[in-house]
Amino acid sequence: MTTQYRDHPAHHEVHTDDHIRRDVLAELAWDSRMSGTPIAVAVEHGIVTLTGTVDSYAKKHAAQEAAHRIGGVTDVANDLDVQLPREHVRSDTDVARAVRHALQWDVLVPDSRIESTVTAGFVTLDGTVDLLREREDAAAAVRQLTGVRGLLNRITVSPPKITAEDVCRTIEEVLARRAQREASGIDVKVRDGVVSLTGRVRSWAERQAILGAIGHARGICAVDNQIRIDPYD
Repeated sequence: MTTQYRDHPAHHEVHTDDHIRRDVLAELAWDSRMSGTPIAVAVEHGIVTLTGTVDSYAKKHAAQEAAHRIGGVTDVANDLDVQLPREHVRSDTDVARAVRHALQWDVLVPDSRIESTVTAGFVTLDGTVDLLREREDAAAAVRQLTGVRGLLNRITVSPPKITAEDVCRTIEEVLARRAQREASGIDVKVRDGVVSLTGRVRSWAERQAILGAIGHARGICAVDNQIRIDPYD
């Protein structure tokens, strides 16, 4: 049996709040990471609110990602509560040890420059790295661990000293090479290592493509992301 899929441009679709809610519920049910977890979904003017209880922080994050994948969604308020099952409860010492091992075993993370604090299962990461990508990789290494109930990423980026012109030129080259369609109409400005992005894209996925490309650029310590999601543009 052959199944044909026709791609309909997102900007030709009108996503009502009811339509978005049905799609988010369907996406959550389809995502195997949810494992049938009951999650309540409310939508108002494209803003999705997730409520309910999940048994891991990884599922809370996965639910947020699933909601963002839906056309017409502009923002997600993740009010899911993490309640660990008894067999997943770990002491803060055990969680801290697991965090250290996860950072050390991830070859993309400069673990010696990152420290963690664990309180009642909530992990706070501090330290300094050279790239935004390293900051995000550290968080990704931790959020999947058993016993983690929440994560606060306070790692700062301290890039090497290069001129704003060099940074801006590098970013423009990266966007042109890796995210040309998504980046059309995006304005990039750089000042003191902070990249300011303005403009509009049609989906959260397009915005993430731009941020992912920028995350590898040297000389950037933070991003002021003012990109708007406008599925009807």
